[in-house]
Amino acid sequence: MLIRVANMDDIEKLRRLYAELEIDAVKYQPEHFVVGYRNDDFFNSIFESDNQDILVAEIDGTVVGFSHVMILKQKNIACLKPQTVVYIQDMDVLECERSKGIGTLLIDASKEYGKRKGADFIRTEVFPQNIDGMRFYERNGFCEMMKTIECQF
Repeated sequence: MLIRVANMDDIEKLRRLYAELEIDAVKYQPEHFVVGYRNDDFFNSIFESDNQDILVAEIDGTVVGFSHVMILKQKNIACLKPQTVVYIQDMDVLECERSKGIGTLLIDASKEYGKRKGADFIRTEVFPQNIDGMRFYERNGFCEMMKTIECQF
């Protein structure tokens, strides 16, 4: 198992993983999500960025998972501590490869990425209906810090 930073050669494999991720998003919140297409510009903007990367998990040359990590500064608001967060924007492991420790390796690599970039903590979001996802993140040291609520009109 190898965890590394993605590059242009990984785009097609990443598109497949994003499609799988988006199918789950539609399942959990069809009022907000559709299955989209990530064009080359999407990936190039990440690869060329100074504050984000895509980490991939590779087995025998095959990409089986990814974590899109971003380094973000907290908003400059008087009541917030001036902290830096490594934010996991998106993460997926191929369904056929889940429960093999790959997700945990990606989380660990995301934490290390944040430490190298000076982040104070790591954050992500998970659908509340995604019980398996919640358990996964809790096993990896995450805990609920705030709930996002909304109202349709």
